Amino acid sequence: MPGENLSRDEARERAALLSVDGYDVSLDLRSAVGDADDATGPRTFRSVTTIRFGCAEPGASSFADLIAPSVNAVTLNGRALDPAEVFDGSRVLLTDLAAENELTVDAQCAYSRTGEGMHRFVDPEDGEVYLYTQYEPADARRVFAGFEQPDLKAPYRFEVRAPEGWRVWSNGAGELTDGVWKFAETKPISTYITCVVAGPYHYVTDSYERVLEDGSKLEIPLGAMCRKGLAPYFDADDIFLITKQGLDFFHENFDYPYPFGKYDQAFVPEYNLGAMENPGLVTFREEYIFRGKVTQTSYEARANVILHEMAHMWFGDLVTM
Repeated sequence: MPGENLSRDEARERAALLSVDGYDVSLDLRSAVGDADDATGPRTFRSVTTIRFGCAEPGASSFADLIAPSVNAVTLNGRALDPAEVFDGSRVLLTDLAAENELTVDAQCAYSRTGEGMHRFVDPEDGEVYLYTQYEPADARRVFAGFEQPDLKAPYRFEVRAPEGWRVWSNGAGELTDGVWKFAETKPISTYITCVVAGPYHYVTDSYERVLEDGSKLEIPLGAMCRKGLAPYFDADDIFLITKQGLDFFHENFDYPYPFGKYDQAFVPEYNLGAMENPGLVTFREEYIFRGKVTQTSYEARANVILHEMAHMWFGDLVTM
């Protein structure tokens, strides 16, 4: 696919030209269940992204990243652009930029079966469908249009429509309002650490509290989830114990309070990594849920991964190389 990879020079040029003020991302995941609309093509979901961004050189051209089977509409500063002319399968061409811009891209994005973008898993035991995102290193563009490079950080607001009875999680706290899951705006973060998890997951909660040096109290809601079929084996108490010990350790050594609100941990099927440090919603391969007796080394390895991803909340998420 032409232009799918971003070169270092292109990234430098775009970072020098653009500054991103914020994203609004609306996903409709109701197509995840039932028969696919088009049995001959990939199963897709609707993704509508609005990006507000500045341009240091009005009149210049640039591009947004998006890998999708099709684009329904593109609007730049109120001007409708022809998707056939500006979208080549991986990039959306943006010309004659203003000092302040608003881009809206309405696309049909594909569910994944290989762990990139929005992964869709059907449990062979009970037929339940589970979704989660995985973007490392540059696959957020498979779920929403954006400027896919770590130095163009921005705050995100996600909203998600999901099948009835599902629950949805993202980086920020969320609630279901009139059939739409709406999530709190994130801190400025990179595209590849945004996250959405959706489905009939088994979900367990706890909380962490700490009195900071100024006398204020830090309260972090904790959550841990897995698919329902693994619930009998899910030792959430041990996961929360390691989580709380880690939060104590990092607060004592980093001297900066955890900045991302809640702390959810999702153990997901068919994961193509060990884990990923999405702020507020860390994802892990579900093999860290042990279905039988395992060695102490296995528990230590899981604890090491939990703490590794937690360290990234400060180094990798709050501060990026």
